[in-house]
Amino acid sequence: MLTLAEKQAQFSSYFLMEHALPINIVPATPEQASQDMHTFEQSMPYVFRIAAEMSEIEAQALRPFRNMGEKFEDLVNYLQLQAKKMDLMMSYILQEQDDPAYRTKSHKFGGGGLIVHTNTLVENGTPVVVKLFLEDEAAAVYCLAESIDSEPLDSTQEEYATSYYFTHIREQDQELLVRASLHLQTKMLRQQKSTREEQK
Repeated sequence: MLTLAEKQAQFSSYFLMEHALPINIVPATPEQASQDMHTFEQSMPYVFRIAAEMSEIEAQALRPFRNMGEKFEDLVNYLQLQAKKMDLMMSYILQEQDDPAYRTKSHKFGGGGLIVHTNTLVENGTPVVVKLFLEDEAAAVYCLAESIDSEPLDSTQEEYATSYYFTHIREQDQELLVRASLHLQTKMLRQQKSTREEQK
C-alpha cells in the first residue's frame, strides 16, 4: 500500500493538461475499492475495455500510409473516412455510458489522475469510479481513483480543487490519457501560433 505522500508524488509525476473533459465521478463501494487489477479489468464495462484498443488499432493502421505520397492519397482519404465513421459510431456508443446524475468536467487531467472543482471538501482516501470521455480521440477510460487532496479555491470555501489519483487503471488507458493530453497541448500551441501570425 502506498502512503498518501507517495500517491501525491506519483500523481504529480505526470503532466496535467488544463482542459474541461466530460467525466463521471461515481462513489465507489468498498468492494470496488479493494479489487485487485485482474478483478477490476474483468468487471469493467465491455465498451470501455475495447475503446483504447480501437483507438490504438486505428492509429497503427493509418501510420504506414501517411508517407506514401500523392500516389496513395485517394486510398489514405478513403481509409481516414472509414476511420471517421468508426469514430462517430464509437462516440455514440460511449455516450450511452455517460450518467447525467454524476456528470461533471475536469479542470485538469493526465496519466496519473485528474483535478475537479467540487462544492464540498472531499476527505482524502475517498474512493470513486471515474469515467473520462475523450471526445477528440473517440475513446473513453474507465478507472478507479481516490481523493488525495482537496483545497479551497478562495477564502469563501464554497468551491474546492479536488485531486483524484488513479488507483486502478489499465496501462493502455493510461497511455491513451497521456496521448490525449499531448494532442490537446499540440492543438493549443498551433492555435496560439496561428493567432500570433494573424496579429502581425
